[in-house]
Amino acid sequence: MITKLSSAQSDFQDNLSKLLSWESVSNNNVAKTVDDIIANIRIHGDKALVDFTNQFDRMSASNMGELTIKVSTLKEAYDSLDDKQKTALKTAADRVNSYHQKQKQATWTYTEDDGTMLGQKITPLDRVGLYVPGGKAAYPSSVLMNAIPAKVAGVEELIMVVPTPDGVVNQLVLAAAYISGVDTVFTVGGAQAIAALAYGTQTIPKVDKIVGPGNIYVATAKRVVFGQVGIDMIAGPSEILIICDGKTNPDWIAMDLFSQAEHDEDAQSILLCPDADFIDQVQASIAKLLPTMERKAIIATALKDRGALILTKDMDEAVEISNQIAPEHLELSVEDPQSMLDGIKHAGAIFMGRHTCESLGDYCAGPNHVLPTSGTARFSSPLGVYDFQKKSSLIMVSDEGANVLGEIAAILADGEGLQAHAQSARYRIK
Repeated sequence: MITKLSSAQSDFQDNLSKLLSWESVSNNNVAKTVDDIIANIRIHGDKALVDFTNQFDRMSASNMGELTIKVSTLKEAYDSLDDKQKTALKTAADRVNSYHQKQKQATWTYTEDDGTMLGQKITPLDRVGLYVPGGKAAYPSSVLMNAIPAKVAGVEELIMVVPTPDGVVNQLVLAAAYISGVDTVFTVGGAQAIAALAYGTQTIPKVDKIVGPGNIYVATAKRVVFGQVGIDMIAGPSEILIICDGKTNPDWIAMDLFSQAEHDEDAQSILLCPDADFIDQVQASIAKLLPTMERKAIIATALKDRGALILTKDMDEAVEISNQIAPEHLELSVEDPQSMLDGIKHAGAIFMGRHTCESLGDYCAGPNHVLPTSGTARFSSPLGVYDFQKKSSLIMVSDEGANVLGEIAAILADGEGLQAHAQSARYRIK
């Protein structure tokens, strides 16, 4: 059902590499389809977007007006929720907002002795496109995690796109858009929605950046349009890695592994533990609990194809292997997780302690759940307010400063053979 490995095996590294191998945008047929869709959107705009939406989402729209949801409708969706849903959604939104408020950056400057002022100006993006998946599942939490930091950053306009196959609209998703401050929602999805956001159509305005997860067509399209617009990341399948000392309830660990495996068949769930008996207990818990899961077929496939229970020499080696994997979600299910924190170098989010399950981070803890996957935590960070702001360098050289810096710049420009650069600097030397 799930692979068992030991770090002591001579072929462990080979087996681990095979387990981790995954390429998000490697299908040539997908790439060709995406290129064709993007070309059609660029040429035909709204008409192509409506046609693709009718084709892929089994809709029968005749114009973009039928695929547009305004703020008043979003409010109606929020008002339609029962009290428990409203409270849960509002509480989660407030916690996400509070956390991201602490990420806000401000313009800063300093002045040198000669009066030269240097600094950095922080400016929010003007307009951002938010892609929210539809189809297999609805993700109101994804709306909160993408929209709220954008609004905290000061983004003026937030355009959301969400596919609604067969015309089925999820009220919780629309309600999340309302309390997150989304300005307009279009019920379109796929590569065609990414193209519309990147290049603009008669109805959908061109955005500065596109954020939000999607399927392989969405991921491929985001990669293609990068440069025309900014993107957050190319997201791969969801991942969880658990380091456990063997003293947590094995049912808890099994369910935590399930929590990512249920996303889709490509999701990855891995346990690292130095206790062989505990690994056997977790395996038994998996066998016991799996039949009770509604998405048991998806979980079973994910665990079989990409899951693993790995026996390590000790906890230090577990940390080393974790750093090699650089997981999206890392659970430290141990007695004293803070003592291990210095050793953790690469992880999208770190869940510390036996009671901190990853799903709390997905919904309501506060930190963002949009995280680097497929080992990119080695060089990437969670989505945050900083992703919706850009920085401009500030330079104001005083008269006295121009004498000193002008000579330095002129000498270096002469060395590069750039005469105009050197002369421009020398003009300002008294």
